Amino acid sequence: MITKDVILDKLKEIYEPCAPIIDIVRMGMIEDIEIEDNNVKVFLILTTPNCPAKFKMIKTVEGKLREMDGIGNVEVIVLDKKWSPDKLSEEDKRRLGFI
Repeated sequence: MITKDVILDKLKEIYEPCAPIIDIVRMGMIEDIEIEDNNVKVFLILTTPNCPAKFKMIKTVEGKLREMDGIGNVEVIVLDKKWSPDKLSEEDKRRLGFI
């Protein structure tokens, strides 16, 4: 069965291109996931508004989810929302030099 937790586990295999030591889930880049039947929408926040890897990130998320059995359509929606280091754990803030 496809659940948010199963989707999040799969997305943990993707690393933020500018901080490749932390996956996009731990980075706080996944704002929400909607599942209807076997179709999935992922709402993504980029770490910078004009991220040069925007389209690569979209394609990577789509591709990773399509690897899963039972997934139908995948849509990645990039939100016009500012990412903040506050989304990181204290350990990850230290690893990335925010503290």
